[in-house]
Amino acid sequence: MRQTVVAGATTPGSKVEAKLAVATLVDGVVVPQGAILSGEVIESVAKSASGPSRLGIRMGSAQWKNGGAPKVLQLTKKVYLTACYYPLASLTARDLSNESWDTAASPGRRGGSPPYSAPNYPTPNSPASQPFPGRDPDRSNDTLSAPSAPSISQHRVLMKNVESTRNDEGAVILVSKRSSVKLDKTTTYVLSAGDLGNGPG
Repeated sequence: MRQTVVAGATTPGSKVEAKLAVATLVDGVVVPQGAILSGEVIESVAKSASGPSRLGIRMGSAQWKNGGAPKVLQLTKKVYLTACYYPLASLTARDLSNESWDTAASPGRRGGSPPYSAPNYPTPNSPASQPFPGRDPDRSNDTLSAPSAPSISQHRVLMKNVESTRNDEGAVILVSKRSSVKLDKTTTYVLSAGDLGNGPG
């Protein structure tokens, strides 16, 4: 996500954008990594004593540069935010079932949203991935090379205390009975045209 979204605070109709972390086939077109998806908040309700928090985001278009010229793809399939995200690859050694991040907690702390995301980061197997820290084999001196950005895991995990449901119109809505759903702009979330995203993958 390119902005923070908070259920109940971000109003329905608010425009949102997300930067695609991995090239994806959408409507028969390969949308490249780094493309900007644009959409809007379709439902936003804070957690209350009488009801759960609800948040829905629908993406309607994708834009990227094609040979220097901008290309815009209007999505014929409805693409929604789901309840899954991709943690940092360095976190996968932990038991993520016990280290799930609570969307309502402060970012960067145990129990909070992951402190980083990877819209611009290389994937774990990308040639651009470098050890951190590490020596540059092409340099003859003993200085350390600049550390590379962390990479994201290849496996998604479910947000803690959040599930995906469908409303009467069939739109995917995130629901939490524990706290108001909050999306951190530094986290890599999962969008889907069909899957509700209620499980790891």
